[in-house]
Amino acid sequence: MIQSILKLITSDEFITQYGDSYPYELIDGELIEMEPTGPHEQVSSFIGRKMNVEIDHYDVPYFIPHRCLIKLLGTNTAFRPDVIILDQTQLINEPLWQQEPVITSGKSIKLIAEVVSTNWQNDYARKVEDYALLAVPEYWIVDYLGIGGREYIGKTKQPTITICTLVEDEYQKRLFQNNDKLVSSVFPNLQLTAKQVFASACAIT
Repeated sequence: MIQSILKLITSDEFITQYGDSYPYELIDGELIEMEPTGPHEQVSSFIGRKMNVEIDHYDVPYFIPHRCLIKLLGTNTAFRPDVIILDQTQLINEPLWQQEPVITSGKSIKLIAEVVSTNWQNDYARKVEDYALLAVPEYWIVDYLGIGGREYIGKTKQPTITICTLVEDEYQKRLFQNNDKLVSSVFPNLQLTAKQVFASACAIT
């Protein structure tokens, strides 16, 4: 469930007041309250765990912060990704990082994964546009419930992972379902199927 509090604020006000408050994002000055479910958090944690394995395997200077905001400069928008992989070598160029976990440049980001919930329109449309403008190299849309629009996941709606790879200034999208092996430009040796990701949402009995 997503609720909007109809009071427009600036991104600076948002970071000051809500930067440490997990359930909020800011889109065009509008404070968006998010209410992630337990399965949503299971999927996010599973992806983060698998990505950390790849980071260790490649021994690259990447890490997944526990909390992080993306502030789009020149706008009143600040996103809070479910999973974000940062390049430590680029953080020296981030003007806010030493004071607060806020990223303003796509050069600091290697990959973002958003786990789809009821506000799926933002994940499939708004964030695709904004992350491309920010030049984020790879963006995953993890729709474990298959609730996205048919124009995004097909007429036979089913759980789908859309991996967007930046080519020049636009995303090339590829859909993964069932036992499809995920293809990542950031981690080319990743051994993970869509089905494994979806299964992480299930309780173990």
